[in-house]
Amino acid sequence: MTSDSQSPGEPPKQINLQQIAQQFMVGLQRHFDMLAYTLASRQAVSEADYKHIARAPQMMPVAARHQNFEQMQAYARDLMLRQVMGDILKLSVAALNNAHFVLALVKATQANTEVSAAAQKAAQQAQKDFVAAPLDEKFNRLEQNYGIMCELEDSVTSIAMGLQALLQHGGQVQAAQLDANGELAVDYKVVSLTKELSEGASPKPQLSEQRKVFREGDTIAFSDTELQLLLVSVASFADALFKSVAAYAKTIQAGN
Repeated sequence: MTSDSQSPGEPPKQINLQQIAQQFMVGLQRHFDMLAYTLASRQAVSEADYKHIARAPQMMPVAARHQNFEQMQAYARDLMLRQVMGDILKLSVAALNNAHFVLALVKATQANTEVSAAAQKAAQQAQKDFVAAPLDEKFNRLEQNYGIMCELEDSVTSIAMGLQALLQHGGQVQAAQLDANGELAVDYKVVSLTKELSEGASPKPQLSEQRKVFREGDTIAFSDTELQLLLVSVASFADALFKSVAAYAKTIQAGN
């Protein structure tokens, strides 16, 4: 199947779902590592370090407005929360867009390796429309056009609503951001240990879901570990999505 990044007249470029998934996960790991580094740096910095660095140039743009250590701790925390939630949303949307392009090609070509100009044009138009669609419509189109239900769909939508609260309402949840139950609920993956039935066997780790619920008037807040787990949950979301794409392709191939 071909990529939509080629120029007119170019020979079709082959795309590989496994390669797309691997590249996505590598990029996601980089985000996770950067978050871990940021958290470690924030925990390690002292007031003395902050004062030393701030005074090193021996001048400031507006010294009278210089913020103290406690003020900057709060500001840095708020900035990091916005950044991480924004990254989570962007990564989730990227996974959806990447998955859809493969799906559109599979559907247009009926999983054929030979791609006609008409099939390529149809796939590229479907992808253009999908990329431009709002988040909830992306999920609807995957379900309606390809029969794919996304794991953690509600949580991705809730992250988008939470980010909206941060950017537009100072982090305070509004009624418009709540579901029918009056909640803004975010599910994320955690590791739990299961007890083995056989005597002497070690417990095995497995993923389970944990939920954090916000209601009207609550302020969006996550602990450091929760932020890390939210980012890890994107991997679970993307993994399930890419597996669904592969399953769809196999179904189409089997029907030929």
